[in-house]
Amino acid sequence: MLDKLLTFSRHNKMALLALMDALLLPLALWSAVVLRLGGYWDPKLDPYLWIFIVPPLWVIPIFVKLGLYRAVLKYLDDKIVYTVFTGVSLAVLVLTAVIVMARIAPFPRSSIIIFWMFAMAYIGGSRFVLRGLVRRIDSVDAPREHVIIYGAGQAGVQLMLALQAGKEYRPMAFVDDNPDSWRRTYRGLTVHAPADLPLLIEETAASCILLAMPSVSRGRQREILESLEHLRIPIKRLPGMADLVSGEARVEELKEVEIEDLLGRDPVPPSPELLARNIQGRVVMVTGAGGSIGSELVRQIARNNPARIVLFELTEFALYAIDHELSQLAPSIPRTPVLGSVTDHARLCQIMRAFKVETVYHAAAYKHVPMVEHNPVAGILNNAFGTDTTAQAAEDCAVDTFVLISTDKAVRPTNVMGATKRLAELTLQGRHARGSKTRFVMVRFGNVLGSSGSVVPLFKKQIKAGGPVTVTHPDITRYFMTIPEAAQLVIQAGAMGEGGDVFVLDMGEPVKIADLARRMVHLSGLEVRDDKHPSGDIEIRFSGLRPGEKLYEELLIGDNVLPTDHPRILRAQEYHLSAAELAHFMQQLAQACQQLDAASAFALMQQVVHEFRASPATQDWVVMQQAVSR
Repeated sequence: MLDKLLTFSRHNKMALLALMDALLLPLALWSAVVLRLGGYWDPKLDPYLWIFIVPPLWVIPIFVKLGLYRAVLKYLDDKIVYTVFTGVSLAVLVLTAVIVMARIAPFPRSSIIIFWMFAMAYIGGSRFVLRGLVRRIDSVDAPREHVIIYGAGQAGVQLMLALQAGKEYRPMAFVDDNPDSWRRTYRGLTVHAPADLPLLIEETAASCILLAMPSVSRGRQREILESLEHLRIPIKRLPGMADLVSGEARVEELKEVEIEDLLGRDPVPPSPELLARNIQGRVVMVTGAGGSIGSELVRQIARNNPARIVLFELTEFALYAIDHELSQLAPSIPRTPVLGSVTDHARLCQIMRAFKVETVYHAAAYKHVPMVEHNPVAGILNNAFGTDTTAQAAEDCAVDTFVLISTDKAVRPTNVMGATKRLAELTLQGRHARGSKTRFVMVRFGNVLGSSGSVVPLFKKQIKAGGPVTVTHPDITRYFMTIPEAAQLVIQAGAMGEGGDVFVLDMGEPVKIADLARRMVHLSGLEVRDDKHPSGDIEIRFSGLRPGEKLYEELLIGDNVLPTDHPRILRAQEYHLSAAELAHFMQQLAQACQQLDAASAFALMQQVVHEFRASPATQDWVVMQQAVSR
């Protein structure tokens, strides 16, 4: 019946609540009088029975004025007690005045106080009973996912309240690291120790753990996630405290735990002075602005008040996407999206002169190792000659600072991509050695989580499809860094350089890709299928190293490295070629690329990049097909 009543219109529900109060108020007064008289009725009160009927005449209008009937039953909170208290207290004052003015002598005066208590209990209690019934009906009608909340602090309690009012999750218990909070209860939920989690999951049939500790350090969050990994249950988390405080996220907006939460480090606060030095009040150009690194550079640059951002990109959709995002993120920052190639010197000069560009961040590059390995000429033209052409345009247009986004794969490269990036570094070092007025800076770092070439998006897709997750080799390791941290460090390193500098970023500890794959499977609440767990969910399959792929990446060619003012930025001391030698190689290499002679270009790359440990022959698909055709 109550279920049918819930389908009534809002006005009908308000009328029913008023009718209920009209019945409860006389009952409260009658109960008070009978209790005061010791359970017996005084016949002297018979002529005054009307006094039991009239309280609703003034009490209900008071409740209407106080907004008692506008409150939605399902979302009633403790404020309703204050409303009922105020309304009942005013009603008692009116009742006292009526009894005095009507001169009802037999009426026991002390029963008025008892009436106040009964009215509070009947009116207030009825609301909480109805709220419980409504919520129970909702939970029956819409079965909710059972969850356990990790963290019984303020954020955890707020999350519990938000989830109890919603329809997606049913919180079953709290877990917290603090022993002082164990065995406490919040709204009927008990706080347990982390050691109780396996039993809790079984008893409550919980299908997810919600991490409600938005203010803990990233290192502590990583420790907690690692301790939960063996449970093989999906984990979601609250947004960061900064997002909650700023209003960009709400408590009930849970996020999937990403692999970044397991690999990320506690960030070192950036230096505002270094971030602003090459950006604030300047015209900044970002090449490859639509890529994963380029787009994050654009976001970070927009936060440092440039005079204008020139977005330079070859791919039309990528340029549209970052331009549209920037229009929402920083609508007050002037921006200009420009299509073009980094190998087009005339176009680059036209843009740099037109907008009077002062700082260039050169992020445009082909980065996918196997793709460049099989298309070496395109990789050389874009990565090496594209960098040299953009640098020449920057010199010709009197650009102050040119920052190259390099890679750890440029260190003793075993693939064409890495070799092209090392050659790009050499061309900039050569320009600095010739006394260029433009300050050239190179920043070298490893893999960034979530970039277009990262394994993380691929693993996510493979896990979602049910596997297998493909890893090239059981022992392959890589350095990882989040994109925002990498972009901030690039900007700060670019502000430090004096010219010709090669900066390397502290990437932390290397990570085994096979371990990364296992963690991602476990974070999805699944089991890896292997010899120990033949009935697992996802298989990890080793496919073998790809052409040009290394087992281990390095950040330094030699051991000559100097610290800087930033704890995660180091300055490398590395060799560079003489101007004559470099010019000779570049001329020959340009000729080979113009003739689409991949074999000659590949051989020349081995000569110019001394430490290039290449495969015996080019892996160019066209060259290999030509060899087969012969």
